[in-house]
Amino acid sequence: MEKYIAQGPPNGGDGGTGGNVYIQAIRGETSLHKLARRGILKAERGRNGQGRLRGGSRGEDLLVQVPVGTVVREISRYDPLAEEEAQDRRNKGYGRDLEDNDSDFEDDGRSVTDQTRKWRRDRWLLYPGSLPKSFSSADFPALPRPRRSNLVATEPPAPIRLDLSEPMDRPLLLAAGAMGGLGNPHFVTKSIPRPKYATKGEEGTRIEFRFELKLLADVGLVGLPNAGKSTLLRALTRSRTRVGDWAFTTLAPNVGTVVLDNHARRPSTSLQSQRARQEGREPRTNFTIADIPGLIQDAHLDKGLGLGFLRHIERAAVLAFVVDLSAEEDAVMALKGLWKEVGEYEKLREQETNAATQRAQPDEDGMVAFQPFESSISPGMDPEPLMKGEGDNVLDPVAGRKLPELSLPPISSKPWFVVATKADVEGTQEKFRDLQKYLRQVQEGEVEHPSGKENGWKKQVAAVPVSAINKAGVQGIPELIVTLLND
Repeated sequence: MEKYIAQGPPNGGDGGTGGNVYIQAIRGETSLHKLARRGILKAERGRNGQGRLRGGSRGEDLLVQVPVGTVVREISRYDPLAEEEAQDRRNKGYGRDLEDNDSDFEDDGRSVTDQTRKWRRDRWLLYPGSLPKSFSSADFPALPRPRRSNLVATEPPAPIRLDLSEPMDRPLLLAAGAMGGLGNPHFVTKSIPRPKYATKGEEGTRIEFRFELKLLADVGLVGLPNAGKSTLLRALTRSRTRVGDWAFTTLAPNVGTVVLDNHARRPSTSLQSQRARQEGREPRTNFTIADIPGLIQDAHLDKGLGLGFLRHIERAAVLAFVVDLSAEEDAVMALKGLWKEVGEYEKLREQETNAATQRAQPDEDGMVAFQPFESSISPGMDPEPLMKGEGDNVLDPVAGRKLPELSLPPISSKPWFVVATKADVEGTQEKFRDLQKYLRQVQEGEVEHPSGKENGWKKQVAAVPVSAINKAGVQGIPELIVTLLND
């Protein structure tokens, strides 16, 4: 209140704007498990306005950091402002005949929209000292029109489709915060010089996203059930995966991280670090390993959940085939059996890709041939987009803004090596020598690539004998993996 004036003018400040939601792809992140555990992510709400015309502080922004190679797809969106704006257009009678315009106004000259806004009592706040009955007796003015933050113009167009294949220097805005409420000075009139009401802030936008990693891990462990993959993962990382003497101990991929630098502020002396500095890039400090569930014969026919397991192999940059030297089956035959399943799965994927490319593509006007029950974005992942049109052609509303399906390199073209486990068992030396001989023949082109592909990767095929349970022989695996990752 002003000095010497019993009841001064209204001085309630406006509410603070809500926080924004940003996304950024960085190299330090290796998985999406943290986001999955958090579930719903929210930016902070704005603070309430205060007396003496002091506005509320804005809410704290939310930064979502994801690994490089993350694909972001919008599943659904709820924008209350968009719905309110659409309702206003309906109340104004957009699309009606011009001769009906007179019906959009009351006798006192106020529009139907203003009358509708007047009765939105849920959007108003009364002075803290007011009684509850004041809500029914107060004569509220027309509710102000919805307000949006200017940052909305910098949001990606909806539906959001992002392919974050490179590290980002700056975060990208996903959703701007909602505007805060208006204080009582905004509603001063000649008849009401001291209004005791204010508006609530706008409701924020809610968006549901699907985050998907192009690469599940840097390295994927591929092998038969009970070949020692989980034990090897525990020997290389601090992962505490379940280990047992029965098949199918692992039913879902377990991801562990191998730290190459102890971060003790000492320069790394490894060969890969020296080579990285010579090439002018940052040396790699860690990499991730995925323990992929075991494959059985005819896994490409979905036996033993084989197709689900084989899909994870596509998401690894380097493949490590784990063979058991102590098994009755020859190590070379075991390796060929694993590659057979991988090769057959690759053929299935090629057939799906060829079938997809043969479908009609949208022309410059966004016209596509009508295909009922077909998703135009990504089958099985995105909802069917709304389309409008006549005849056999329909108009694709997201033509030109659709994100193509994940483009992954052929499995046979990825670097790979062999880890021969249980090499400490007596009588396994001869099996390992036969395995080395076979890999040398593959590398020199004397025998066919185990996948059956002419362009299969065979640049530097190696076999490493280990005893994972004793952590013997595993010391050289990280250096080999980093070499393959950098190449």
